[in-house]
Amino acid sequence: PRGEARRWLAEVEAGDLAGRRPAELSGGQAQRVAVARALAADPALLLLDEPLAALDIHSAPMLRRLLKRVLAGRQAIIVTHDVLDALMLADRVAILEGGRIVEIGPTRQVLERPRSSFAAGLAGLNFVPGTLTAAGVRTSQGLEVYGHLEDAGQVRAAGRPGVAVFPPSAVSVFVTDAHGSPRNSFAVAITDLEPHGDQIRVRAGGMAADITPAASADLGLVPGMTVHFVVKSAEVSVYEA
Repeated sequence: PRGEARRWLAEVEAGDLAGRRPAELSGGQAQRVAVARALAADPALLLLDEPLAALDIHSAPMLRRLLKRVLAGRQAIIVTHDVLDALMLADRVAILEGGRIVEIGPTRQVLERPRSSFAAGLAGLNFVPGTLTAAGVRTSQGLEVYGHLEDAGQVRAAGRPGVAVFPPSAVSVFVTDAHGSPRNSFAVAITDLEPHGDQIRVRAGGMAADITPAASADLGLVPGMTVHFVVKSAEVSVYEA
């Protein structure tokens, strides 16, 4: 019914677009109208493919809040590359790599304890696979990564495949080796420096660190430069792969 269509257009803040033709809509406007059209049909199963793509910084949070509210109690399948969408909108998540499901389970569990580098990349986490030791993980190259064991019986699992996971925000960057409380210090060569919100993401040695632009400038960071990534063992989660 026309009234239902107008109600959902208003919900996505597109009520003023009701009289426009599709060709007259911007990408973001068309995206909001498409979501309104899908919700107005009240389907038994809702399929949403990147529903927040092409939206500006005002529209995306608004639509995310709306979807969180209206999807409660509904069945929906959502395709997204945004970890925030997954955390806010889904109770279960499946990670697809190369067209195959590589991880599936409760959303928070999969994203906080990924078991593949692909899932860790989506979750924005550093991921170091190796063999479990009594104190952490040893990589195939002999690198020791110290961390806190997530599972009580994990000490008995020493020698089995395991992973060490930690966020880029937990990593400090030094131009010389650091001394003191941190137990993990990795000498790495910078491959990329890129904006990441209000931080600079430093990529090196298959890992990433988030630092302030001022810190990056003070350290004189440039690609190709060798630095030390330092992370306290308390910030590193270790568990069986």
